[in-house]
Amino acid sequence: MSRRPTDTPARTGAAPRPPKAKASPLPPAAETAKPSGDRIAKVLSRAGVASRRDAERMIAEGRVSVNGKVLDSPALDVTPKDRITVDGAPLAPPEPPRVWLYHKPEGLVTTARDEQGRATVFDHLPEDLPRVMTVGRLDLNSEGLLLLTNDGGLKRRLELPSTGWLRKYRVRVNGRPEDSQFEPLRKGIVVDGENFQPMTVSLDRQQGANAWLTIGIREGRNREIRRAMEAVGLAVNRLIRVSYGPFQLGELKPGEVAEIRPRMLKDQLGLDETPMPRPEGTPRGAVKAGTRAGPAGKSASRTATGTGAGTGAPGKTGTTSAAAERRQPGAKGPGKPGAKGATAQGRSRTGDVASGPRTGGGPKPGARGGPTQSPRPPKGGPRR
Repeated sequence: MSRRPTDTPARTGAAPRPPKAKASPLPPAAETAKPSGDRIAKVLSRAGVASRRDAERMIAEGRVSVNGKVLDSPALDVTPKDRITVDGAPLAPPEPPRVWLYHKPEGLVTTARDEQGRATVFDHLPEDLPRVMTVGRLDLNSEGLLLLTNDGGLKRRLELPSTGWLRKYRVRVNGRPEDSQFEPLRKGIVVDGENFQPMTVSLDRQQGANAWLTIGIREGRNREIRRAMEAVGLAVNRLIRVSYGPFQLGELKPGEVAEIRPRMLKDQLGLDETPMPRPEGTPRGAVKAGTRAGPAGKSASRTATGTGAGTGAPGKTGTTSAAAERRQPGAKGPGKPGAKGATAQGRSRTGDVASGPRTGGGPKPGARGGPTQSPRPPKGGPRR
C-alpha cells in the first residue's frame, strides 16, 4: 500500500523545523478604516448652494469656512459634525432630492450664465422654484423635455451613460431619406473622431419636403443627433426631446414645469419617499386639478399628465394622470396598451405644475409650426 505524503517518517538526525510565526494582529482600526465624509464641494452641491464647479469657485474666492477656518482649496472632506458657513451664514441641511419635468422652448440656452448675453432656461423658470440644476443640456435650437433637480449627486447619476436610459427625440430633417440611409447610425458611426454608439432610428413619415424621424440615443454627446444626420447627408431643422428614460414630455406646454411625485422617484430611482411641499398658507387639498393658485403668471397647480408614449409627437400622451386613474368626471380612460416609458409597469405619478412665463423664442402653442403642434394632429382636434 502506498503511503500518503503525510505518512512519510521524518528523516533521522534532521534538525526540527522551527514553528511558523503567527501572523501579527492588524493594527488598530486607524489603518483599515475607510475615509469618512464627503468632499466639501459635493456637500455644498447636495445642500443646493451651487453646482460642484461653482462651489469650487466659491471656495477659491474665500466664501466658504469650515469650523471657523476660511478654505482656499476644495480638497477637503467634511462630515456632518463639521460647522460649514457660506458667506457667513450656516449651511442649511440638505433637502430631499426632487426632480421636475420642464418643457424647454426653442431659443433658450441651457446654462446658468451666458457670455453672449442670450436668454437662459433659468431666466424663464417660475419664481417659486428652488435652486435647481439641469440634467444634461438641450441646444439653443432644440426643444422638449429637460429634467431639473435640486440634488447635484442625482444630477450626475442621471447624466452618466452607465444609467442606460434611452433618450428619445422627434426629429424633422430636410429631404426624402430612405430607411437604408440610417443603417450606419444603427450600427454606430465615427464623426470627427468621436465614436457614436448605435442609435435607434425609425422613419415615421414624409411631410412635403421634410421627413419626421424618431431617434433614440443613450449617451447624449454634444449635438450628437445633428452631427450624425449631417454625416448621412441630412440637415435637422427641428429637434424635440420627448422622453428621458422613464420620464416623458407628455402634454407639458412650452415653459411649463411639473414636479415628479415622490412615489415615482422611489419606484424609478430607489429614492426615499418624502411628502411633496405645499405652497405656504395652502391647506392640504385646497388646490384642485385645473385651478390656479396665486397671481396669474406666477404659479399654477394642476395634475400633470406625466409619462406619455415616448415615440409620439409633442402634445400626445399614451397614459393618464393619477387623477384620471380615479375616474373623475370628465377624465379620459387609460391610453393604448403597450405605451412605452415608466407606465409599462405602472401609471405615471407626477406632481403639481408651475407655469412659468411664456418665452418669445417660438410660436404660440397651437400655432402652425409651434412647439406643441403635432406633425399629424389626430382627428377631432387635439386631446385634452
